[in-house]
Amino acid sequence: MTSTQREYGAEQGRIAAVLPTQRPADDLRRESAAEATAESDDEFGFGRRVSKQDVIYFTSQLAIMAETGIPIATALAGIVEQEENPRMRKTLLEIKEAVESGEDFSAALARYPRLFDKTYVSLVRASEATGSMGPMLDRIAGYLRKEVETVGRVRAAMAYPTVMMILAAGVTAFLLTYILPKFIPLFQQRGSELPRVTRALIDLSQSLADWWYLYLGAMVAVVVAFLLVRRTEAARQHLDWLKLRLPVVGPVFRKVAISRSVRTLGTMIGSGVPMTDAIRLAGEVSGNYHFEQIWREVLDQVVGGKRICEVLTRSPLFPCVLVQMISSGEETGKLDFVLERVSNYYDQEVEMAIKTATSLIEPLMIAVMGIVVGGIGMALLLPIFSLSRPQ
Repeated sequence: MTSTQREYGAEQGRIAAVLPTQRPADDLRRESAAEATAESDDEFGFGRRVSKQDVIYFTSQLAIMAETGIPIATALAGIVEQEENPRMRKTLLEIKEAVESGEDFSAALARYPRLFDKTYVSLVRASEATGSMGPMLDRIAGYLRKEVETVGRVRAAMAYPTVMMILAAGVTAFLLTYILPKFIPLFQQRGSELPRVTRALIDLSQSLADWWYLYLGAMVAVVVAFLLVRRTEAARQHLDWLKLRLPVVGPVFRKVAISRSVRTLGTMIGSGVPMTDAIRLAGEVSGNYHFEQIWREVLDQVVGGKRICEVLTRSPLFPCVLVQMISSGEETGKLDFVLERVSNYYDQEVEMAIKTATSLIEPLMIAVMGIVVGGIGMALLLPIFSLSRPQ
């Protein structure tokens, strides 16, 4: 056996020790047909998409293997063999081939911005310059986990009012298109004058029954127009302004934007990324137009020689306490440590704000549904009460 073969065998042994235990061969054979079908579906765009959790799992695996001294190309080969998602497997295989051809790992990742964003690529590039690939990948995995947790909390908080609104609209449509028409013949037989509210609901019910396709087309057109218009900068500016000033959920959006931008800035600075790149990426990940503008102003002023805290002081979106902590971090040279502590604090604030918003939204949505359903019910009962009176 040659020395090259012995080295390859040793590498494979180290990979087997680091990666999770392989499944039995019988299980793999039973799944071969399903995997072949999945790969075929993927070619036509029907395969399982690559989620954020897939990227986190891949990053964690690669971090462990890099820390044990396994070369990136060899580690990627081991991960590719175990990857069950056809799209992710194909992407990792292409990245492995690029690395084996002599391309930097960060440059290979940059080819897939939907999976590995600018922050991910910048951190990997910084680790390539400092030789700390393993710890950096572990740090990236932790960063991504916190991002997923934050986004998950916000989506969970928004899910309840969304479901309640859809339910209220569905109940209203059911009452107007199915229940109310059954009362119309009764009202017409008596020939008595109906209350204004009842007449308005009857007209609306008949309109929905006769022109339902126009209403449906109008709803689809509004949704499509909104999705198209929101991509423009002017619409995004107004929508993000509205998000920050909503009475209940506005503070949640504000704290999420602060947490994401501050966490990214601290992670980038602590990883050796240049300050200008770190500030630019902090604005991009904030997810809000107005925070992006503030960080762009910070970037321009920092290039001109000013400190970050001096620029943030003029913005009403950043609390004074936060600006003071950033100022302290800049003075002591521990800005990355301060920003990390601040981001953890705001993560807790986001969780508390979401709980508060949810506790306020629940009774509000129940009251709205009660008013809508109760109003329709009263509109139906008022004529019945008048018909039951003795003439």
